[in-house]
Amino acid sequence: MKKLPKIPFLEIDPAKSPIFYGYIILIIGSIGVFCSIPGQTIGVSVFTDPVKDALGLSRNQFSNAYLIGTIVSSLIIGRAGKWFDRYGARSVAFFAALALSIALFLASWSLEMSIFIKKLFHVESWVVPFTLMTVLFFFLRFAGQGVLTMSSRNVIMIWFDRHRGRVNAISSVAISLGFSSSPIWMDALIENSGWQNAWKILGLGLLVFSVFIYVFYKNNPEAHGLTPDGSTKKTIKNDTKPLAKKQFTLTEAKQTRAFWIYALTLAFYSFFSTGLTFHIVSIFDSQGFSKDAAIAIFLPSSIIAVSVSMLFNFLSDYLQLRLYLYLMILGGIIASIGFLLLSTTLGTPLLVVGFGVMSGFFAVLNAIAWPRFFGRTNLGAITGRVMSFLILASALAPSIFSLCFTTFNSYQLLGYLGLGFLSFLAIGAIKAQNPQ
Repeated sequence: MKKLPKIPFLEIDPAKSPIFYGYIILIIGSIGVFCSIPGQTIGVSVFTDPVKDALGLSRNQFSNAYLIGTIVSSLIIGRAGKWFDRYGARSVAFFAALALSIALFLASWSLEMSIFIKKLFHVESWVVPFTLMTVLFFFLRFAGQGVLTMSSRNVIMIWFDRHRGRVNAISSVAISLGFSSSPIWMDALIENSGWQNAWKILGLGLLVFSVFIYVFYKNNPEAHGLTPDGSTKKTIKNDTKPLAKKQFTLTEAKQTRAFWIYALTLAFYSFFSTGLTFHIVSIFDSQGFSKDAAIAIFLPSSIIAVSVSMLFNFLSDYLQLRLYLYLMILGGIIASIGFLLLSTTLGTPLLVVGFGVMSGFFAVLNAIAWPRFFGRTNLGAITGRVMSFLILASALAPSIFSLCFTTFNSYQLLGYLGLGFLSFLAIGAIKAQNPQ
């Protein structure tokens, strides 16, 4: 990967902006995370039924293609984090958006490609569409959930320091609303245009957005004679809250307890939320509930998540993040108990509250913890490694949930395993202090 060449008429100078340019970064970076939806679990799952039926794949075959593609992407996402540190957010996000756009166009032609390959090699086997979708899922997940999300979130955090909490509050609320509404409008897009045209429309949107990335993404404020938050030297000197002093490398970060406890807590949320989302209808059906009752939990949990995210993002500029860590673990425990008691009247409310609390604190910690704990210099490498944990957890979740149900005819075991793992994290968090 190389740094993008300059095109004079598309270049803008952040130093000449009438407002602090970080707020423009906040808007465009949040849109960047939103544009990663076609590569996220919530975006892929909407296409599951029409695509698998068109390609002649069973649900297990389609899920396994998704699993393999996602696992492979998790193994190399750390490399993208190093690209971020070396080439900057602008170049990395631009090529990620471009790659995601191309992957969406190729995915829209997956049926034609499958038919062509079968005729070319004179075979009629599910292996052809399975292999094809595995490769496409790799590109969708790597470019979308991985690189575009990481680079867009990180560029916002780089432009702010003392005000990261309030800025992340605005970004998280906007992104949460966008993500929670995406299944509705994406499903409508498929119904009105068909799954192939829906992917083409999304691919065209990503292609257009890559131009916005080129124009508006700027790697850091210092490169343009500015400082994080738009602060002057005087305000920095008078501020009693110090900037992060030590700039940790990835190797140094991995030697701290905070890195592992926070990363594993976030990974647990990624695992639990993905498994729950993928199998929500089956989970509720196993306890005698309807599909409508299953889908209905997402709205109240989203409201809780947005409320928690907004409040505690603002407060994060003043409070220790270890309190947030414990509250997120507590949310996971409540959700796990609700999962186990789903057949009772308390089950669904506990699951909704716990899941919402976890989601809200995930939005806070995943953005704010890493630059506060380890500095900005190697933020890409550090968040890239964390992202690999999150992607791997999300890849394993659907298959593990499915295996648990097919083996024991129940999802209960996952609730007990969740309580055990969260108890381990709670003990480990006792000494997971800010390395700064």
